[in-house]
Amino acid sequence: MDASAAETPRVSERRLANLLGAASIEIAPHDELAGDALGDLLPPGRTVFVNHPASANHHATVAACARLRRAGFVPVPHVAARRLTGFTQARDFLERAAAEAEIGEVLIVGGDPDRPLGPFGSSLELLASGVVERCGIGRVAFAGYPEGHPAIAPRTLEAALDAKLALARRLGLDASIVTQFGFASGPIHRWIADLRARGIRYPVRVGLAGPASVASLAKYAVRCGVGASLRALARGHAAFARIVVETGPDALLHQLIAEEDEGAPIDAVHIFTFGGVRRTAEWIRAAAGSA
Repeated sequence: MDASAAETPRVSERRLANLLGAASIEIAPHDELAGDALGDLLPPGRTVFVNHPASANHHATVAACARLRRAGFVPVPHVAARRLTGFTQARDFLERAAAEAEIGEVLIVGGDPDRPLGPFGSSLELLASGVVERCGIGRVAFAGYPEGHPAIAPRTLEAALDAKLALARRLGLDASIVTQFGFASGPIHRWIADLRARGIRYPVRVGLAGPASVASLAKYAVRCGVGASLRALARGHAAFARIVVETGPDALLHQLIAEEDEGAPIDAVHIFTFGGVRRTAEWIRAAAGSA
């Protein structure tokens, strides 16, 4: 066997192990694993995004972040702009997160409500309020959509991301991007390459759907605008359902690595826990250990 051919799989395995070793995951504020219990599944030091669902207020998010910090993890709360009732609530949220959980980074998203509960109609408006840096938080992450958004035109998404990144830079904040999940590598790599071609060099965490039932994945895929990716993959692979349910996104990860462009590499991956945090953590350990 040619030496270079033998080296390629080893390089791919090291890349896979490195990506999974640093992969962030997501957890809900009221999840029983949002604290010390997560340490039984994953080693400390990992970044854990704490989402901001309609069923939990910001007090619950802060409390979960504090538990995760005490357990040795690096919590990053979601801040849903349209769920905030005003500047006072936003400041209370971020001040307490910084003080009680040593939060240094937040992920700002628009949020699901059609009508905002307060003055912030978008993540850009929340960022422009100045509350993030005033609360001593120096890093901010924004959502990216390689396959678009079901309710927002592509050019509008592009302009909004450009505006948020430019404003973060003016405010002296370090920025990064966390993408929506997908099931096909092509749209993800093309989206990152487009970012780099436009001169956007901020780190990108590529979102992946952790192991879950096909019904759950389909529900989230359609809601989040990645239904086309799901349908295309299902048509191309008869064993798609079995692959996703039993082993998680292994095939997609290998494809992403194999097709990676040296000029526009993947900075990190983020695992969405649609099938549960425990199942996702066990998959990460098994996949990283086999690499």
